[in-house]
Amino acid sequence: MRPSRFWSRAAIAAAVTAVVASTGVVTTALTANAAAGCRVTYRVSSQWQGGFSASVDITNLGDPVSAWRLTWSFTAGQAVTQLWNGSVTQTAAQVAVTNAAWNGSISTGATTNFGFGATWNNASNPVPTDFALNGVACTGSTTTPSASASASPSVSPSTPPTGVLNQVNTVGRVRESGNAVQFTWPGTYFEGRFRGTGVGLVLNDSNNDYSVQIDGATVATLVTPGQTTYWVRGLASGDHTVRLAKRTESPWAAGEFAGLVADTGGSILAKATRRTRQIEFIGDSWTAGYGDMSTTRDCNSNGGVTRNSNADVAFGALTAKGLNADYQTIAWSGLGMVRNYGGQNTAYNLPTGYYDKDLQALYNSTVWQVPSTWRPQVVVIGLGNNDFSTALTSGERWTTVDALAADFRTAYQTFLTRLRTRYGTSTQIVLTYPDLSYMTTALADSVKQIVKARNDAGDARVSSLYYDNNTLGMDLLGCDWHPSQRDHQILATALTQHLANLPLTW
Repeated sequence: MRPSRFWSRAAIAAAVTAVVASTGVVTTALTANAAAGCRVTYRVSSQWQGGFSASVDITNLGDPVSAWRLTWSFTAGQAVTQLWNGSVTQTAAQVAVTNAAWNGSISTGATTNFGFGATWNNASNPVPTDFALNGVACTGSTTTPSASASASPSVSPSTPPTGVLNQVNTVGRVRESGNAVQFTWPGTYFEGRFRGTGVGLVLNDSNNDYSVQIDGATVATLVTPGQTTYWVRGLASGDHTVRLAKRTESPWAAGEFAGLVADTGGSILAKATRRTRQIEFIGDSWTAGYGDMSTTRDCNSNGGVTRNSNADVAFGALTAKGLNADYQTIAWSGLGMVRNYGGQNTAYNLPTGYYDKDLQALYNSTVWQVPSTWRPQVVVIGLGNNDFSTALTSGERWTTVDALAADFRTAYQTFLTRLRTRYGTSTQIVLTYPDLSYMTTALADSVKQIVKARNDAGDARVSSLYYDNNTLGMDLLGCDWHPSQRDHQILATALTQHLANLPLTW
């Protein structure tokens, strides 16, 4: 049996980001004196033995283009094995990516994105430095054929921003509490900007673990830090980004973040513009990243579930980062649609008991007021594993799996209708489900019936994605037979490919 249990804890994953300001966005028929320029962001979102995944953003700083070709060279033997949102060719170290049919046009100030999986030598994985777009070398400016390059100045506010939500971006479910914000849902993250050689992060949390990232690279793992200001110092002087991500589950205990503090001689900068793409992930332990950093299913001897889980590198986070999207992770290990793991406390399942809450099961949790800024174009639901992965026991209200499946389908349809009311008819909703064939086909059969019923009723923007363990090559080496870090990358790749086949306009 492959249980999905109640908790998620955390560790750390490799993440490297390089931002390269670059000239070279040109059309295939460049007119005289047309301005060209772009910014390229190269982000290694996950790295494991022999492989890694990365995403690349191209922001057009010049005149609009109708087609693009980005080239670079790897310097340590890396090799692209698959790519989405474009097509790729590689000859030795030289890589060339051209646009897909739907993302060739980039207007002035707009951004397009592609991602890829690749192999590496397990020794070094340096960021490419020689990006060129449509044959023009990257020099860090917006130019015309007769103009010389000049670097765009960094923008600094005249008055440093104060207050947590004025300093950092977050789409997470947070509640303001004095000078801080409180939060419980796994994977909640905060992103800010600062100038100087260091920054402090003000925390008050003795229950949760965190990942701290500077310019896309993880620099610290904070294990139940308590009340503290954690300092990152010794950076190169200049403008930097900082990201704080909650890795653990804590349904009954809130974390508190009181914002950023500039180091001596530095300043907190205005927060960056929010991403236009948004994804909401709803699920159980798979979505929460339970035990994903472990390489053995029994975690008793390698630190336990707490030290072996990381919501920030679960498939949802990896998918969103690869697509340059903001995201929420609304997940609770062990909970189901109508039945929790092993039939435990089934009166409080995720959709009816906790989905609408801001602070989950905290004593003062209330209904989360959905802001007008949160309108995800995609909602991914991964519920049902706990409903069907364990045998029914005496005393439960279902005496047969068929009866359970019927209630499951009814509740799922009700939940989908709630989501439609909340987010509208244009949101794509993806129902994911794992391989439970060793136990029952009731989950797979039910999801297929749910999707068909929605589609037959005119809701064409509901689809399903089956995670076939054998076909995908998943090892389930995470704690208690959960997806490993490698598996989460496989799941992210499968989900990203599924989304690429949907008529998304984001």
